[in-house]
Amino acid sequence: MGPEMSLAQNIAKVRADIDGAAAAAGRDPACVTLLAATKTQSSDTIRAAIAAGITACGENRVQELTAHLDDDAYEGAQLHFIGHLQTNKVKYVVGRVDLIHSVSSEKLLRAIAVQADKLELVQNILLEINLAGEESKSGFPPEEALSAARLAAELKGVRLKGLMCIPPAAVRPGDNLPYFQKLRQLAVDITREMLDNRIDMDVLSMGMSGDYQDAVAAGSTCIRLGSALFGPRPPMSLRKD
Repeated sequence: MGPEMSLAQNIAKVRADIDGAAAAAGRDPACVTLLAATKTQSSDTIRAAIAAGITACGENRVQELTAHLDDDAYEGAQLHFIGHLQTNKVKYVVGRVDLIHSVSSEKLLRAIAVQADKLELVQNILLEINLAGEESKSGFPPEEALSAARLAAELKGVRLKGLMCIPPAAVRPGDNLPYFQKLRQLAVDITREMLDNRIDMDVLSMGMSGDYQDAVAAGSTCIRLGSALFGPRPPMSLRKD
């Protein structure tokens, strides 16, 4: 069995899992985007994933994103940026991706808007929410999400499409379900508070390889999967990056 067959089988399994989790929650599986997290993957692997039906790819690193763009690796799929984004790298991402998931501070939000204004475009974004208050992770505290959403609505260079979270590493199945439910409720609350403002929030980016079925059950519209599609990443000592 070649790697393409294995990748296709992994995609088919994940889609079956999505269908099951969505059906059990009374949701339409078509409302859930399967985003391939292509960190450390080659351009050929990315092309194979798209050929196998992947419609959205997400990159964590600006350097890899730029290299794969130069290689036309993402042709046929949407491109999202899902990793930590430094303000000095904004110019390499804005206008080149369909959606930035990881807008984690007011400083970054303003920097994206400034760059978008320079390019005379509107960049779609998500606000990253640090639900558990983990010091090791970036993101707005939940209590600051509404004010950040209001700021995004005022900045003409960005369009707020929704929220994203990376919950703590789960020890047991179901551990992250409360975090996913909390993010969904936060999105509902923000939308209710901002009925009089320009807002178009319809994206909940939550769920990764270890917990995506719980995320779908809780209302995720975009799950970000790497190892569930491509297999385990090589140890850091073996990576060329």
